[in-house]
Amino acid sequence: MTLERKRIGEKLSRIVIHNETVYLCGQIPVDLSADFVGQTKAVLASIENDLAEAGTDNSKMLSVLIHVKDNSDVSVFNDLWNAWLPEGCAPARTCVQTTMANSDVLVELTVIAAL
Repeated sequence: MTLERKRIGEKLSRIVIHNETVYLCGQIPVDLSADFVGQTKAVLASIENDLAEAGTDNSKMLSVLIHVKDNSDVSVFNDLWNAWLPEGCAPARTCVQTTMANSDVLVELTVIAAL
């Protein structure tokens, strides 16, 4: 059994690798002044970077939990998601409307992927 934690903070590890599975903490945008499209693109880029750091990519995602602040943004999210996700690699997915801990966050994604 292998266990590795990357970018460990006081409350969380940004990346945890256990055996052949990668767990990313909830991904939110750095620039909270951006609109929904800008925040979503930033989160997807962050996921790509973290998956690469772990030794995998978005074609190997197993499960994604998507939090949106407003359900009216889901169709926009889906368009950006579909353009970003490699064809034939759709993970199991849940999308929920959520009251965010920071009201400026419009989207947050939590990812589980295979190595």
